[in-house]
Amino acid sequence: MAHHGKRGRRRAGGAGFTLIELMIVVAIVGVLALLGGYGLRQYLASAKTAEATNALGLMASDAVAEYEREGMAASVLATTTSSSLSRHFCLSASASVPSSPASIQGRKYQSTRADWTVDEAGNSGFACLKFTMDTPQYYMYSYDVSGAGAAAGNTFAAIAQGDLNGDGVLSLYQVTGAISSSMVVNLAPNVLVVRPYD
Repeated sequence: MAHHGKRGRRRAGGAGFTLIELMIVVAIVGVLALLGGYGLRQYLASAKTAEATNALGLMASDAVAEYEREGMAASVLATTTSSSLSRHFCLSASASVPSSPASIQGRKYQSTRADWTVDEAGNSGFACLKFTMDTPQYYMYSYDVSGAGAAAGNTFAAIAQGDLNGDGVLSLYQVTGAISSSMVVNLAPNVLVVRPYD
């Protein structure tokens, strides 16, 4: 009987953890949680910034497509005459969407069709680009053109600004294009990114 008692005591003593072992386990779990939380934050921030880069890519494509579209007058040409090509960028948007950075300061903004078609009468801005967003957005979008958008050296800039962390400091994403001396559009090879996670 005494023999069985010893075996029982050994089993009970060997089944537990010492205080040091428990402290090591807690420390390891804490470090893993910290690393996991950081990785998750980075992943979520990257997912949000994808909105800006995707939208700017579409805006740049729309700007180039509009430039390549011939915009000649509808009048009939007399015989033996010709007309030059009339290509130009969509002119600047009169307002960004949303109109104030406060609307995207640490939050999403749900735009309306009217936000994107404000320049429809003049066929400029987002209406000319035929660019809209119907899902909630983290970024404020702008579109600017230098000059009349038809001469060599004229440029366009598609811009996204965000404030993901709500600190009042805006991030900047920008894609630019320029009309070359041979009257073709050259796009910047990369998106300019300043303070991506602000």
